[in-house]
Amino acid sequence: MPLNTIAEKVYRGQRITEEEALSLLKNEDILFSGFLANYVRNRIHPRREVTFVIDRNINYTNICVCKCKFCAFYRDKNDKDAYVISKKALKEKIKETVELGGTSILLQGGLHPDLRIEFYEELLQFIKKEFPAIHIHGFSAPEILHIAKVSNLSIEEVIERLKTAGLGSIPGGGAEILVDKVRNQIAPNKAKTKEWLKVHEVAHRKGLRTTATMMFGSVDTDEDIINHLKVIRNLQDKTGGFTAFIPWSYQPDHTELGREVKEKASGIKYLKVLAVSRIYLDNIKNIQASWVTQGGKMAQVALKFGANDFGSLMIEENVVAAAGVKYRIPLSEIVRLIKDAGFTPVQRTTLYRPVKRF
Repeated sequence: MPLNTIAEKVYRGQRITEEEALSLLKNEDILFSGFLANYVRNRIHPRREVTFVIDRNINYTNICVCKCKFCAFYRDKNDKDAYVISKKALKEKIKETVELGGTSILLQGGLHPDLRIEFYEELLQFIKKEFPAIHIHGFSAPEILHIAKVSNLSIEEVIERLKTAGLGSIPGGGAEILVDKVRNQIAPNKAKTKEWLKVHEVAHRKGLRTTATMMFGSVDTDEDIINHLKVIRNLQDKTGGFTAFIPWSYQPDHTELGREVKEKASGIKYLKVLAVSRIYLDNIKNIQASWVTQGGKMAQVALKFGANDFGSLMIEENVVAAAGVKYRIPLSEIVRLIKDAGFTPVQRTTLYRPVKRF
């Protein structure tokens, strides 16, 4: 695939094909893809601004029956350090988040075998009663599918009941690579591609915005990465419900799969995947840099490779940290990194409304 032909399509604002995206991903000239991605980023976001949100990841339980091979966070029900969060601890975490300027929480947990829909409704109602202004971004597609299964409800019923109880939007967790041959290797007990997509389609139809994610660099190929982008773009064409796309690389330490995957995806690979995602996903407005897995400096570089969003301040994060990656960045450093890259930092809400400019 001639690269100059792809470049001409990008400059004209034309959609590139899967074959063209694969050519860009396999191309060794990373600066070529980066230049095109930056061009697209600047066309979609002509104001030189980079957004971020102040929120907190709250994992309400680490008990999980899914037991994904890439996860170091989950515990069995009878493990000594297994837990379900108490309302007291939950309230303290959200109170601290609000005091630090947070506008939302990311509420996720393992697939607990005994928790039915009523537990989640009560959890949401408690949060909204104590903190009516807080936005709850919660429950990934696998969680919703699990709640539906243990509660003997449809996906539609679960999402409607959670929305009524206070759920504001749904994160893209559990996507990993949306190719079933990969999913069967790394997470055989987890939702399949069609199931993940159905949850997000139903949520979009019911008026809930969601994000889309991708975890690459385990046993996936370049072709798998492009297939993942393809199904995301197709659903966005259909519903328009995704607010952002967030790719990150698999972190193998302390995980079962890590014994098979000896080498992390490089920073170069991360930037290439990010750039191709920005170019290919022409119908998703926001692309997030992942400082949580890449560190602040690489996330800063990502702002020149298509990213327009710095993700979350993330007052608390446990899942990636369990895999041995513990980057922490204070608000002042996020602001500095964005400014030093030549952009204006803008605090936003989960739904990308501006809160404050720095």
